[in-house]
Amino acid sequence: MDAGSSTSASSSKGPALAIGSLLTAGDGKYQTLISELEANRQVDRLLLDRLVDGATTLSPDSYSSVHVTLAPSDYETLTPHLSSLLSQFLTGLTPLGTLHLLNLSTTIQSLPTELTLAGFQVLSTLPEEGSLIVQKPVHPLTTTLPLKPASVPLLNRKKTDPATKKALWTLHAPATPKIDAEALLTAADKVRPVPTCEPVDPTKPRRKKACKNCSCGLAELEEEERKSGKVIFLDGTIDGEAKEITQAERDRLIQAAKAAPKATSSCGSCFLGDAFRCAGCPYRGLPAFKPGEKVEIDFGMDDI
Repeated sequence: MDAGSSTSASSSKGPALAIGSLLTAGDGKYQTLISELEANRQVDRLLLDRLVDGATTLSPDSYSSVHVTLAPSDYETLTPHLSSLLSQFLTGLTPLGTLHLLNLSTTIQSLPTELTLAGFQVLSTLPEEGSLIVQKPVHPLTTTLPLKPASVPLLNRKKTDPATKKALWTLHAPATPKIDAEALLTAADKVRPVPTCEPVDPTKPRRKKACKNCSCGLAELEEEERKSGKVIFLDGTIDGEAKEITQAERDRLIQAAKAAPKATSSCGSCFLGDAFRCAGCPYRGLPAFKPGEKVEIDFGMDDI
C-alpha cells in the first residue's frame, strides 16, 4: 500500500497529522505522504523523536487521522516506548479518528495486541504491504466503575422516647405486681399423698411382687399361690428322677428329712427306699439312707 491509498482510507477529511523520521525524510517517503494529504485537508507535520523525547505532546481530540511512516529500524527501536506513544495517539485523535501505520517491520508481531490494549479497534491489516489501520472508538472500550456503592439515604424515622424504649425491653414492668406462688396452693394441695395400690386383679398379668405392708391383696394372693403351687423334687439316687409335688408334700418331706438321722424302724425297711416302705411310712418319698445319716433333699427348680 502506498501513501495515496492510505490517505484515501481515512474516514474523515478533517485535520491530519503526518509523523516521520530522519530516515523516511531522507528517502523521500515522508515528503510524498505530506504532499498527498495536503491535496484535500490541513496537515500538521511532526518528527517522531519529538514525541518520544517528550518535547511535545498532542492536544486532545485535535486530528481526525494520524499517519505514521517510519523505517523498519525505527519501529524496532520504538518498542520500549510503544505503550506511551500509542496513548498519545489515542488522546490526539477525535472519536472515530483513524491511525495509519505504514512501512511496518515484520518483526513487530505483538503490535495489533498492543493497539487493542491501548484502546484502539483494528480496521484492517495488510502484512504483505506492511500497513495497519486502527480506529479510536466513540466510547472507551473499558469503563472504570466506582468501587464504593452509591449511598442510599435512610428513611426519616421518628425519634423514640428513651423511657418508652427502655420500658419495652424491661422484663418486669414496674406496674405489674409480683405473684406469690404459695398463695395459689390450697390446703389439700399441700397434703402429702399416701401411696396406695389398686386392687389386684387375678385375671390380669402381674409385673411386680407385693410390697412391704401391702394393702391391695397381692401379698395374700402370692401366699395362697405359694401354698397351692407345685414344686419339682429331684430324687438323689443314681437312677432317681424328678417328681412334681405339692407345697404340703414338700414341707412334709423337709420335716421327714430332718427327722431321718433319729429314725427308728420296726420293720427295718424304712431305710431302703420307697420300694420297701409301707403306705403309711413317714419317710415315704425320701431317698434311701443309712441309719443316723443326714438326708438332703434337692429342690433344684423354682415353684411352678
